Amino acid sequence: MGEPTLHDVAARAGVSIKTVSNVLRGVTGKVSAETSARVLQVIEEIGYRPNLSARRLRSGRSNVVALAVPDLRNPYFAEVATAMISAARQAGYTLLIEETGGNAGDELNAAEGLRDPLIEGVIMAPLALDPRQLDRRGRTVPLVLLGEHDYDGDCDHVMFDNLTASQRMTAHLIEQGYRRIAVIGRQDAPPQAAAMAAMRFNGYRRALTEAGLAYDQRLAPVIATTAYGKAAGAEAAEQIFARGLKPDALYCFADVLAIGALRAAHCRGLHAPEDFGLAGFDGIEEGRFTIPTLTTIAPDYADMAALAVNALIERMESTVPIGHRDILCRYELEVRESTQPGLRTGAAGASGAGAVRAGAVGAVAG
Repeated sequence: MGEPTLHDVAARAGVSIKTVSNVLRGVTGKVSAETSARVLQVIEEIGYRPNLSARRLRSGRSNVVALAVPDLRNPYFAEVATAMISAARQAGYTLLIEETGGNAGDELNAAEGLRDPLIEGVIMAPLALDPRQLDRRGRTVPLVLLGEHDYDGDCDHVMFDNLTASQRMTAHLIEQGYRRIAVIGRQDAPPQAAAMAAMRFNGYRRALTEAGLAYDQRLAPVIATTAYGKAAGAEAAEQIFARGLKPDALYCFADVLAIGALRAAHCRGLHAPEDFGLAGFDGIEEGRFTIPTLTTIAPDYADMAALAVNALIERMESTVPIGHRDILCRYELEVRESTQPGLRTGAAGASGAGAVRAGAVGAVAG
């Protein structure tokens, strides 16, 4: 007896070949949970394995796309990758993940899909690649960019409103009674690498101005690295504490920076929120387990991934050129223990109970 075929699976499960195909590609909404479970059981029983090479030869498509990020050790990019894998699978695509290390050459290779000839489209969070390099791509595979970038070429750009979100976070700190608000995350870097930090910094400045508070440059030290991490957060916080500036709140442009700052404060016998307020950005899961739990701007990762994957598929399947599109995903301000001085830390616990979701924003900008 030869290898089991798609026809064998369909016949034994009592469904059509198309139904089996939908189950294999993870397409939901077209197959009931009961039917899907029956098909998967038959596949397991008879040992069917899809012939991917034959499928690609018939369709001329690989159904393989790539996600390129600077550093998978950064929890933010790990969360992005998890959401993208799920969204791609939901759409019937295999997602390959490329770690670029924030190197311009590796980012360009990723943008050209050169890591694998099967790659039909790329979603990328570039750190060092500038617009001129993107314009010179040799292999122009469909491209979707993540985050703030000064590039208006033929690609989609999925992001959320960093300026408004940062303004909302700073306004929250001011509403809580904080006045000397230091920021950690301001970068000394090329414009394309620091675009996101610049938006968040401008939002911070705007909120101070609207509240009638003076900006103190000493409370916004420049960090030399473009790759946010706990060590950078700890170093910047220590710099602020060592100068005796005595901020009553630290606002960090990434949760990992805030976690590092928390450690630096602990080493000096300072604790949030009793001695200072602490806020982050990115909504990583780790912030729900710190003591205190971390107030943060939380992007809707599932929404971001669905928008990016759907935009990429539209580009791959379009028979006419598609110009540049800016696409905004949703986010929320999640207020937790670290900015609530009157709240006993640990009361909400690791479950994250007690976090206040302060509204959501989401839109698609043409």
